Amino acid sequence: MRPPRPVGRDSWLDRALDDYRVLLLDQRGTGRSSPITRQTLPARGEPAAQADYLTHFRADAIVRDAELIRRELTDEPWSVLGQSFGGMCTVTYLSFAPEGLREAIITGGLPGLRVTADEVYRAAYPRVHRKNTAYYRRYPQDAAPVRRIAAHLIEHPALMPDGSLLTVEAFQSLGMMLGTSDGADVLHYLLEDTWAGAELSDSFLARAAAFLSYAQLPLNPIMHELTYAQRGTGATNWAAQRVRGEYPPFDARTALAGEDPMLFTGEMTYRCHFDQPCLAPLLEPAEALFAREDWPDLYDPQRLAANDVPVAAAVYLDDMYVDATYSLQTAETVKGLRLWATNEFEHDGLRASGGRVLDRLLRMLHSQI
Repeated sequence: MRPPRPVGRDSWLDRALDDYRVLLLDQRGTGRSSPITRQTLPARGEPAAQADYLTHFRADAIVRDAELIRRELTDEPWSVLGQSFGGMCTVTYLSFAPEGLREAIITGGLPGLRVTADEVYRAAYPRVHRKNTAYYRRYPQDAAPVRRIAAHLIEHPALMPDGSLLTVEAFQSLGMMLGTSDGADVLHYLLEDTWAGAELSDSFLARAAAFLSYAQLPLNPIMHELTYAQRGTGATNWAAQRVRGEYPPFDARTALAGEDPMLFTGEMTYRCHFDQPCLAPLLEPAEALFAREDWPDLYDPQRLAANDVPVAAAVYLDDMYVDATYSLQTAETVKGLRLWATNEFEHDGLRASGGRVLDRLLRMLHSQI
C-alpha cells in the first residue's frame, strides 16, 4: 500500500499548494513507514504474533502517528485532507484527537459509525451490480468476450507473469476499477487482444496481473474489512466472501448457465486473493484477524456530535466503494459539518476533477459559498 508519490503538481495538489504547505504521510505499514510484506512480517514471529502486530495498523494507530508527527513540527493544530480511507482516518481523528485539528476536509470517505462488515457488503454488492449494468450498457459488445474468457478460466486457469493463477474469481476482481471515473473504459481496453489461438494471450495476462497483483498493496486485503471491526460488531470472518453467497448473480457459473452477463466484483477481499505469491504467507495471520472479536472503537459518536472543528465533506452519491447512505447519516452526526452531496463525480473526484472538488470544499470550509 505504497502511497503514490507526486510527480509534478497534480490537480488537487496544485490547488492545495495555493494556500497550504502540504505534508504527505506514509501511513504505518506502507511506503517508508515499516512496510508490511511477506518478506518483513515473518520477522514478528509465528502467525499468531504476526496477527497481534497487525492489530496496530488501523485508523486509531495512524491518528496517533499523525499527532506525534504534528507535535514534532508545530505546537499549532493543522489542517487535514482525507480521501477514501483517509477520510475514515479523519473521522477517527475528530473522535479521539480533535485538539490537533485546525480544520478537516473529507472526500469520498465518510464511514458508517456503527455498521458491521456484513452490513457494509450487503449494501456494496447492489452498488457493484449497478456499475456492471452501466458498464455493459456502455460497452454491450464486451458481454460475449467476457463470457468466453470466464468459461475458459473455469476449465483452464491461466498462469500470470507474477506466478498467480488467473481463475474466474480473480478475473471477476477486475471490476474493482469500475468505481473510478475512467474505470469502464480501462476495463474495456484491457479486454482487447485477449486470445492467442485457443490460449489467453501473454499480453492480456500481463495486463491483468498488473491490475490484480497485491505486491505493492499487501496490507490492503488484510486490513480492508477490519476497517469495519469495532467493539460489539463481532468477528468479520471473511465478510465479503460470505455475503457474496447471498447474491447469486455474482456467481460466474450461474451466469454462464443462463444468458446473463458475467458480473465483475468490486472492492472486496476473497480467499482467492491469498493464492498470490505475495499474499500466501500472510493467510494465517489474516485468518486469525478475521476471527478476532475484541476490537476497540474507531469512532466516538458523542464526541462527533459535540465537534467544534470546521469540517467540509464531499459525498459521491454514486460511489461504488463507500456507501452514500451511511455517509449521509454520519454527516448528520458530525456537528457543524458542511456537506456537498453530488453525483457529478465518482469516488476519484478529488483526482479527476482538475482541482474543482478541493476548491469547492475549501470555499465551503471558509464560508465563501
